[in-house]
Amino acid sequence: MFSVLSCIAVDHEYRFIAFAAIVCVVGSFLTLSLFSRIRNSAGSRRFLWLLLAGLVGGSTIWTTHFAAMLGYVAPFGRTFEPVLTLLSLVVAIGSTSFSFFVASRSDGWLMTGLGGLLFGLGAASMHYIGMSAYLVPGLIHWDQGFVAASAVLGGLFGTATTLILARYGKRAGLWAATAMMVLGIVALHFTGMTAMTIVPLSGIDVPPQAVSDDVMLAAVVGMTMVIIVIVGSAFFIDQRSMEEAASTYRHLALHDPLTGMPNRSFLKKKVEEGRDAISGGTSRLAVVAIDLDRFKDINDLHGQMAGDKLLQNIAERLRAELAEDEFIARNGGDEFVAVKRIAGADHQAMEFADRLRRQLDAPFHWDGEAISIATSIGISLAPRDGNEEHDLIARAGLAAHHAKKNGGDQVVFYEAAMEETSRVRASIAMDLKSAIANGELELFYQPQNDTKTRRLKGFEALVRWNHPKKGLIPPSDFIPVAEETGLILDIGAWVLETACRTAAHWPREFTVAVNVSARQLAQETLPHQVAVVLARTGLFPGRLEIELTESGLIADQEHALKIVQALKDLGVSVAMDDFGTGYSSLSTLQNFPFDKIKIDREFVRSLTSNQQAVAIVKSTLLLGSSLSIPVLAEGVETEDQLSFLDAEGCQSVQGFLFGQPLRLEQCEELIREEMQGRLSIPLAFATKAGVR
Repeated sequence: MFSVLSCIAVDHEYRFIAFAAIVCVVGSFLTLSLFSRIRNSAGSRRFLWLLLAGLVGGSTIWTTHFAAMLGYVAPFGRTFEPVLTLLSLVVAIGSTSFSFFVASRSDGWLMTGLGGLLFGLGAASMHYIGMSAYLVPGLIHWDQGFVAASAVLGGLFGTATTLILARYGKRAGLWAATAMMVLGIVALHFTGMTAMTIVPLSGIDVPPQAVSDDVMLAAVVGMTMVIIVIVGSAFFIDQRSMEEAASTYRHLALHDPLTGMPNRSFLKKKVEEGRDAISGGTSRLAVVAIDLDRFKDINDLHGQMAGDKLLQNIAERLRAELAEDEFIARNGGDEFVAVKRIAGADHQAMEFADRLRRQLDAPFHWDGEAISIATSIGISLAPRDGNEEHDLIARAGLAAHHAKKNGGDQVVFYEAAMEETSRVRASIAMDLKSAIANGELELFYQPQNDTKTRRLKGFEALVRWNHPKKGLIPPSDFIPVAEETGLILDIGAWVLETACRTAAHWPREFTVAVNVSARQLAQETLPHQVAVVLARTGLFPGRLEIELTESGLIADQEHALKIVQALKDLGVSVAMDDFGTGYSSLSTLQNFPFDKIKIDREFVRSLTSNQQAVAIVKSTLLLGSSLSIPVLAEGVETEDQLSFLDAEGCQSVQGFLFGQPLRLEQCEELIREEMQGRLSIPLAFATKAGVR
């Protein structure tokens, strides 16, 4: 050890050692950076990085050796044999390339260590081939002990280099491996130099050196540094490109491509962070789910481009409202979820939700049209409603769903009872998918009668579900689920077809009324569907009445008006159902050419107990008379109600006073009784049963 240190301190010129050290450290770092890239690449890129690592690594080892040799102080002239010197460079590059190839073949420690061992031994081979090119006027004797020690040190440090880099990687591992490579090169070279003893002999001449040591040093170090700079630049450009690509990928992985907002994955991460931040403290985490009401209708009416643009505008408004400690993400579809830490009171979460909701109050504009949208908002609070991120997000969404189911445009806190309701609705949705195919749906027909004569005028078709296990399920339980899932389109088509086919076999004076949902109305093809059904069943168009609710009309009045007019052009009657329950019933009545108004049953039931209901019914009847639109009152159950309606001029009634909804066979029996009763009374006309 002392001999090696003495060799370094006494037998070498420092400025040459300094240049050798610079090349060794810089080249080693770049070499191992390239080696890391070999292990993480495949195909042609892997081969390219292997060539570059071999070139830089071999050049680094050789230049360090050659610069140090130039700095070796000899008391006589010396020179370098060019062929062997060049061969030593080739060996350095070739052995480095091969050893890195072996080390990168497998992630196992055996192959990695073997590659490192070959790397060290290859450097030793280069050293002694290079020393054989060292020409002096004398003989060179080698201490075989130091020669063996130099080879062992090279092999050990080489093995440590590749194993450390493979085991630890990243920055710390790279620097540690670089230190091992530098130590290996230094230990190998100077131990090998210590093994050398020069015995001068007279009569042995060496050819004079063509250029000075300084020029050779500048040329060798300069060329190697050029290689290092070029390859290093290529490496770091590639590294930067990979980092940018990784950054872009991370952004894409955590953000919604349509709106640019954080996505579900980012949301989960934020909820987890927020939950951990409140752990053990008095503050709480509010998770606010924002669900857009009737968004699918907007897509259906205006197209997907309009829906996408609306989502982008909504995202912009919500982002603009966020404070520094608030977060919002698109959770998929038309749902957004916001997160905020609150001090503890529920009203703070409510204020946060209301602040976000107000941002969406102003209408959005698309293709010259104003589109208004309401929101149903649900709130869950951690730790009260759970601690797991998926539970908090799901429960906020469940509360939003509950808000939408109960009319929408409101904010609701999560309650445990919502879980059971959700499970029941999910079960209904699953069973409902096969209800039509399995023949589980059935139409009931409720009579509609003339107020004065009490004669049967027609029926309203009402769908019922005969569940194989749960029995008869009322429409109030499954129609909302059908609306949410889109199954209402299939159910509505079945109801229309079945009702028309049935009514076509009734006497011609009886009509059939069919409810059409908001989703059906949103379809451009509804008039065509009705026309096809009428043609297929043979039902006269004037005997079909389409009932529409105000909620299905106000979302896009221009579209709805076009559909209503197209239905009327077919000869079909159009009625406004549940009149008086909407926000702007009078305005709707003014804008649409209805053939009938149906007063909601709640007003009729309250006629004997509520003066406000009396006023509304009277006003509706007066309005219908003024507009020459017939009025039908639903929910008539008593003679007093019938008498009031008759006195006020209501033309038609429907309700339990005249009969509950009937199965088809009961309906047909009622028709036969009605026709027999009419035949027993002299009439000014005759109607033959079965004529359509």
